[in-house]
Amino acid sequence: MEESKENEDINFFGHIEELRKRIFIALIWLIIACALAGYFIEPIMDNVLLAPATIAKLKLQNLRPFGVPFLYFKLIFIVGFIIASPLILHQLWKFIEPALYIEEKKWARKITILTSLCFFTGVAFAYYLMIPSMLKFAATFGTNKIENNIDINEYFGFVSMMLLGAGAIFEMPMLSYVLTKFQIITPKFLTKYWRHAIVIIFILAAVLTPTPDPINQMMFAVPLIILYIISIWVSKLSYSPKVE
Repeated sequence: MEESKENEDINFFGHIEELRKRIFIALIWLIIACALAGYFIEPIMDNVLLAPATIAKLKLQNLRPFGVPFLYFKLIFIVGFIIASPLILHQLWKFIEPALYIEEKKWARKITILTSLCFFTGVAFAYYLMIPSMLKFAATFGTNKIENNIDINEYFGFVSMMLLGAGAIFEMPMLSYVLTKFQIITPKFLTKYWRHAIVIIFILAAVLTPTPDPINQMMFAVPLIILYIISIWVSKLSYSPKVE
């Protein structure tokens, strides 16, 4: 009993040490990515992050004494996190890999690449479609007697939320894949509750899109519905019933 307890303690501290190692490596990659983002922050700011506001002809202004320096620090972290996200996910995979069976390791190795692909697809969708349409609606809505001078921090808060939110939502097929592999959900479950899922998707579209424009809400909801259908298909491909 004492030897068994001692082995459990060793395993526990071994896991803690491994977790600490993976977190440390992930932080190193994040710091490197943030340094890279900081070096190129001016072209990123002017040619990428400010481009949607320029196209929508929105006037941006700073209303805080140290608003611009704090904004730059936040943007460097967010851009660095996006750049480093595949490497951070890889460290997460390396931490859980020893606990997986050989068969599980075969499909789990693909997760980092596919998860990153889904995330960046969501970011691109938000940047090229959702954000421009929403800013255009905001810039043209209402009377021309009210001038739209947008606080720069509010603008970047909106852009960051849309980019990261869309990236997370586009992980739906990968989430379906993982949950199906671990026998948490089944294709039958996803197919049975597809009507409930569509209702939830439209509620999310109404809540998450900051404009009341139904076109923008549909632009948000339709890809989610397509992602849900893809998730059912992915679940069917990856499902293997338990053998009793």
